Amino acid sequence: MDFAALMSKEISKAKGTDSTKPAGPSKDDDAPASPTKKYMRRGEVEAQRVAAYNEEQERLQKEREQRLAHKRKLEDEDAAKRRDREEKKRRYAEESKKRRDEEEEREERERRRRLGLPDLPSKTEGDETPPHDRAPEEDIGEDELILKLREMDEPTRLFGESHPSRLRRYRRLVQRAATLQKLSDGPIPTILEPVPGGQMLISPKIPKEQEDRLFLFRQLASYFNMVLSEWELALAKRDVSVRQSFQGKQAYNAMLQSRDNMKPLFRRFEKGDLEDGLLEPIVEMVHKLQQRKYVDANDAYLRVSIGKAAWPIGVTMVGIHERSAREKLHQSDQQAHILSDEITRKYLQSIKRCLSFAQVRWPPEDQLQIMG
Repeated sequence: MDFAALMSKEISKAKGTDSTKPAGPSKDDDAPASPTKKYMRRGEVEAQRVAAYNEEQERLQKEREQRLAHKRKLEDEDAAKRRDREEKKRRYAEESKKRRDEEEEREERERRRRLGLPDLPSKTEGDETPPHDRAPEEDIGEDELILKLREMDEPTRLFGESHPSRLRRYRRLVQRAATLQKLSDGPIPTILEPVPGGQMLISPKIPKEQEDRLFLFRQLASYFNMVLSEWELALAKRDVSVRQSFQGKQAYNAMLQSRDNMKPLFRRFEKGDLEDGLLEPIVEMVHKLQQRKYVDANDAYLRVSIGKAAWPIGVTMVGIHERSAREKLHQSDQQAHILSDEITRKYLQSIKRCLSFAQVRWPPEDQLQIMG
């Protein structure tokens, strides 16, 4: 074998080794599939910016709509809750008004039953007319309304009261006056039924039963009306010269003032709420008057008017030490009711004037019972 054959054999071996060698990465494999642009046009950049801006605006618009929808939902829920609360308040107000009306009607029926008045007419569902179906009531002028209230001895104006409120108050007073039946037409009109003359004699003890107390109030009202009637009749029988004199006019004015001042006492008789601390001395005075013991009746009046308080005379505090039982000098075992309020003072003084007239109209058999 010559040299040329050996060289070719070796060359062929070398070529076979290169052909069996695994292929590695080449330069062409590292290159991208499509070559990127190194520079971009201004129009392309502006188009990309506009597209990004539009996407951002769409996202913000969606978020805004979501917030508005959520806010609208919350407002609707709050409105629904507010409507529920208003409906509950309205129902509660209607129920409270209904209960209050029923309570007032029950109290009125009980009061009428105690006083022997006719019962209120029963209300049926068919008789009740809805407020919107009722005929509109006629309005009254301001001046005429004030005159009507004055005729009823009611305040013409209340603080913060408007004309419609004043008109409603007047209509309530008219309706109340229509329902009340005056059974007595004496000097002081009252709903208390008068008792006959033989039943006016009052016991010195105050009864405990409610019916007996109501009868006692009827006795007191009848007796005071009888005394005032006799007083007015005695003043009317005087001569014209005496009636027109200054002293005669003063006596007549004193009778009118006493009659007006005793009206609150009659109202308390009608309600039956006169406390025992004030009822006891009044009953004692009337009992003594009926027995013509005017001095004893005057003593009862003094006890209820000025009480039994000790009036300290002279030195009450000597030295630095407190005197024993000194506090009793300024205390009373009975309250002076005449000084408690103005209304009480007035009708107690009116009872005292009735006492002064009674000893002239019905003089006592015992001359020692005549007051000075």
